[in-house]
Amino acid sequence: MEMACLDLEGVLIPEIWINFAERTGIDELKATTRDIPDYDVLMQQRLRILKQHNLGLTDIQAVIDGMSPLEGAREFLDWLRERFQVVILSDTFYEFAAPMMRQLGHPTLLCHKLSIDENGMVENYHIRQKDPKRQAVKAFHNLNFRVIAAGDSYNDTSMLSEADKGILFRPPQNVIDEFPQYPVVTDYTAFRDAFKQASNRSL
Repeated sequence: MEMACLDLEGVLIPEIWINFAERTGIDELKATTRDIPDYDVLMQQRLRILKQHNLGLTDIQAVIDGMSPLEGAREFLDWLRERFQVVILSDTFYEFAAPMMRQLGHPTLLCHKLSIDENGMVENYHIRQKDPKRQAVKAFHNLNFRVIAAGDSYNDTSMLSEADKGILFRPPQNVIDEFPQYPVVTDYTAFRDAFKQASNRSL
């Protein structure tokens, strides 16, 4: 059987931190792994800004509650789940993701966790393991799954390289330039076609 591993933000839902930055007017929070490849550097910057502006988990969740999946994402995901075993591999946090998962039909999600203090402030973050997306694909290979992976950013490229086939969905130009080996698609119709082409089955 074939496994489809998808990034979440930028592939199925809007970027949470960008939406939060627009709501709060804090431009520094617009930075994502598209801009800063080192995830720890990025998260330490985010934690510092949240503390500086006295923003807590409920402030972030209020923004997420008003968000919806990208147009066409739910239909694409439903199509994919009929043909593949699908797992979402994300660098978001379980504390953020629940409203989005409901709207996407509760797909399997592997992501990270936050530490929240008694005042609702974000103290720290905890990744599942080092290079978690790549490690998940390696684990699926050990279970004898063939893996097709798709993402949009720097933090997805190790997952794509570990997979049997990799696809970039709406990536920024700098990622396209640095990783020309992966096909690039910009809409969900082309995304379906890319999965069909990457599959070793007739879909």
